[in-house]
Parts: sequence; C-alpha cells; structure tokens
Amino acid sequence: MKKIINAPEAYVDEMLKGIYASTNMVKCVADDLHCYCIANKKPGKVAIITGGGTGHLPLFLGYVGEGLIDGCGVGGVFQSPSAEEIYNIATEVEAGAGVLFLYGNYTGDIMNFDMATEMLEMDDIEAKSIVGADDVLSNKNVEARRGVAGIFFMYKAAGAKADQMGTLDEVLAAAKKAGDNVRTVGFALTPCIVPEVGHANFELGEDEMAFGMGIHGEPGVWNGPIKTADELAEESVNEILADMPLAEGDEVALLINGLGGTSLEELYILNNSVMKQLEAKGIKVYRSWTGEYATSMEMMGASISICKVDDELKGYFDYPINTPFLCQK
Repeated sequence: MKKIINAPEAYVDEMLKGIYASTNMVKCVADDLHCYCIANKKPGKVAIITGGGTGHLPLFLGYVGEGLIDGCGVGGVFQSPSAEEIYNIATEVEAGAGVLFLYGNYTGDIMNFDMATEMLEMDDIEAKSIVGADDVLSNKNVEARRGVAGIFFMYKAAGAKADQMGTLDEVLAAAKKAGDNVRTVGFALTPCIVPEVGHANFELGEDEMAFGMGIHGEPGVWNGPIKTADELAEESVNEILADMPLAEGDEVALLINGLGGTSLEELYILNNSVMKQLEAKGIKVYRSWTGEYATSMEMMGASISICKVDDELKGYFDYPINTPFLCQK
C-alpha cells in the first residue's frame, strides 16, 4: 500500500483536521470532527444535510458551502456516519425553515438518517429526506439503484432553491426534479485500497476493465478488455438513453466525473466522445462539467451523468456556488 499517511486508523481524522485548518468556511460541531458544517448559517433558510463515507472527495463534504449544502456527516472510509452525528449537525445548522436530508441510496445511510429524523421530530424540527439513485446499471428497479455522481445535480437544484429562500417542500421538489431526470453509468480500470484494509478491494487484469462498477467496488455488468473513449461513450450513452429516452432537440446537462486516479486530460477526451454521441442523436448539451465530483479513493475510471433540463433546472444549475472544493460564479 502506497499512500501519504501516518497511520491507517488516523486517516479520516487527520484528513478532516487538514481541511478545517485550511479554510474558515466550515467548522465541526459537538467536539466531533465528523460533524462538518458551514461556519455561518443563513437565518430562515432550509438547511440541507448530506453524509456518507470518506473516500469519495469532493463527495460528500466538499459540497458544504454557499449555494449548496449546509452540513455533512462524515463516516469512515466507505462507511456511514452515525445517526447522532447527523442529528448534531442538523441541530446546529437548522435555521427555522426545517431540514432536508439528501444523500446516496445505501442501506446504512438510510437507517441512520431515518434515526436522525426521529430524533429531530422529538425536538419539533421538521425533516424530510430524499436519496440519489442514479446508477442505471446497478439495478433495473429505480428505487433500488445506487446513488453516485448524479447526486451533484440534486445538490445544485436543492441548494439553489434553498438559497432563494424556498420552503422545505419547494427545496425537496427541486431535488426530486433533478433526481428524476439524471442517469449515470460508470466504469473502472483499477481497484482502490481502503487504508485500514491495506489491499485492493477487487482484482482486474492488466488489460481488463469493469463496466458498471460501483464507487465502493460493487461488481459491474461485465469485465473485459479496455475499450476506447469513443466505445465507452457510445455504450454508456446508449445505456442511459435506454433507461431515459431523449428526443432530438432535447437539452441536457452533462457531468464527466473522474473516480480518483484518472487524469483530467483523459476525462476531457471522454467528454469529447460523449459530446459526439449526443450531437449525433440531436441532443443538445446546455452545460457540462468535467473533473472529480464523486471519487473512489485512487480508483482509475470515470462515470458519465446525463440530466435532462428545462428552464427551471437550467436556473438551478447556473446558480453560483462556493465551497472549499468547488466554485461556480
């Protein structure tokens, strides 16, 4: 295992200490490094809280900031935050308009966010929840799909509506609209190593890749020879459009996401390949983002997220944001 660390068991806490020391935009609460939230809340605004395991930066905590999320429960590597941590964050950032929990569709996260909701109800704080479930190849059943990089669009929509002082129901509706219109396909070229485990979480041959791989190393739909960017773009776009048909003239937002070990140059090559596929089908790209938005430690690979847009979603996606990790003016 080659990593710039001190001790595997200190991986998460020392990472968090480094973030807190580098910015005044965020803070921890309840004397718990894992309770990560904005330093200054906006009175009367719906508080949006996310959470999940470490190992996916900038997901989840990287979205805490202006115009996006207000707090994040930080779990161990690929592990859920606790219900108590989520509750402590919520009571800190709640600003009089209720709380929206917005997170990935994973069993441990669902259980702990539900428990936190019950704890908030005892304090007469209204909380509602919605999960990202955009990974097309993880399950035919939409409600059983994993939440991956497409949650970016849900953060953008909910964050913009909340910053515009929308009600809790309106913020939830904005998140749902983005979630209903986004689909993601991902693929891996290498595994990754969880520090406390010390070895790769799965195996791939030198010239082998996994199509449909999850961000925790969940099995994909096929393992086989590495394909070109054009071939991967074609297969990915076809999988997405088979699940979310788009007509000629429709507009979309596009996210090309690196999984942690893929160069930015390669991601832009993939972006170009996906753009060609969409153009050939008469689908217009309103706006695209390319970079690392939901990683898996040092895994080489990428994901492609496509979100169908209308004027409302365009407004949310164009809304300015500023966090220690992301800035859009």
